[in-house]
Amino acid sequence: MIEQQIKSAIRDIPDFPKPGIVFKDITPILKDPILCERIIDAFVLQLSGTKIDVVAGVESRGFLFGLQLAGKLGVPFVPVRKAGKLPYTVKQKVYELEYGSATIELHTDAFKPGQHVLLHDDLLATGGTVTAASDLIQEMGGIVAGFSFVVGLSSLKGCEKIAPLSGKIVVLAEY
Repeated sequence: MIEQQIKSAIRDIPDFPKPGIVFKDITPILKDPILCERIIDAFVLQLSGTKIDVVAGVESRGFLFGLQLAGKLGVPFVPVRKAGKLPYTVKQKVYELEYGSATIELHTDAFKPGQHVLLHDDLLATGGTVTAASDLIQEMGGIVAGFSFVVGLSSLKGCEKIAPLSGKIVVLAEY
């Protein structure tokens, strides 16, 4: 039921950000506070029994539901940001994109070694960014508790890429 509600709210934007890509725009969901609450409740239900000490949201749309999810779970939220966006001491991870590379960062005090960190983002495509974030979390002594996404693009095989990193992957709406 939640999958259909999400799919009904999302709008497709053709040729964004470049020709041939159909962008899944989640911003209409944000205008529906009841749907937002149902999304958080669905995550909580599907993550039941998973040890989570911290939720890490991936910039920037991962902040939208990641912070709410952390609040509902009663755990801290930490942002995974692009390079140069965090004001304190950071640890970085450079990773490859389809065309070039990118860098993500976490504050060095984002979590304690041994804590279980749930990685959250709005959309799972190829899994490159969350794989890099997982590597960063592990390099900092954290344990990847799992992944949560509002939307997944199954044709891009992101789930297959991240499955070895954690057995817990929650995707509420698959395309």
